[in-house]
Amino acid sequence: MAELSLGAVSARPQQSYARRAVKRFFKRKLAVTGFVLLVAMALIVIVGPMLSPYAYDDQDFNVIGSPAPMSPEHWLGSDELGRDALTRLIYGGRISLCVGLAGAVLATIVGVLVGAVSGFYRGWTDAILMRLTDVMMSIPTLPMILLLSGLFRPGPVILVAIVGALIWMGTARLVRSQFLVLREREFVEAARALGAGNMRLMFRHILPNAIGPITVAATLAVGSAIMLESALSFLGFGIQPPVPTWGNLLNSASSWLSTAPWLAIPPGLCILVTVLAVNFVGDGLRDAMEPKE
Repeated sequence: MAELSLGAVSARPQQSYARRAVKRFFKRKLAVTGFVLLVAMALIVIVGPMLSPYAYDDQDFNVIGSPAPMSPEHWLGSDELGRDALTRLIYGGRISLCVGLAGAVLATIVGVLVGAVSGFYRGWTDAILMRLTDVMMSIPTLPMILLLSGLFRPGPVILVAIVGALIWMGTARLVRSQFLVLREREFVEAARALGAGNMRLMFRHILPNAIGPITVAATLAVGSAIMLESALSFLGFGIQPPVPTWGNLLNSASSWLSTAPWLAIPPGLCILVTVLAVNFVGDGLRDAMEPKE
């Protein structure tokens, strides 16, 4: 009987790494809360503009001249040009989230490529790429982005390129450290002995084993990209009105802060909640993919 029970236990299928990571993630309340908030925010900015009776630049000439308070027609009030604040907030979220996500994806791609080549080839290749990374890290990010934005006056695509090109360094260092360790493992030596080339070793055998830390870094980069975009738009160097973003909505509302605070509070809260949610999800992913127990 004991032998039968032991056989049943040993025959029980082992859970995959991904399934175990998902279970660990959903045990963390803050991470789940952040995930739910991000999903809700994404649904609102995708579906909201379709349901709104206004376009982001529609003007209500009955309330033009100064911000109007909340009303049944304008749930979050309207700005000094008679534009619906809620509609502009939702449209602004669409731009801010898209720029943040696309900038983080670009930064992750650049960081993975630089880190993978540096960690795999080592030697002079590693020295050159890491010195380049150190130089980029030594440059204050916000002043550099302000300079580039002042030169190019970016739209969304150029802004994504600028943000992505200036926040990839942390990912590159992380990927390099993973490749330096993984390239010495037995499965890499076995693949090399079977005739696998360098590209296959890097992207077929080593990179999948480093996907956990890369996912965490990419998630946290989204928050950084959203903050950078909001800061640029607030300072007037990002996407220009009348196209709304959370940052330029805050900038427009700053001159009415004492008389119409309802214009500034919603975009500020959206930035705060989104960045906190991204950080909660990133922390949850880190704990789920790299458990300490």
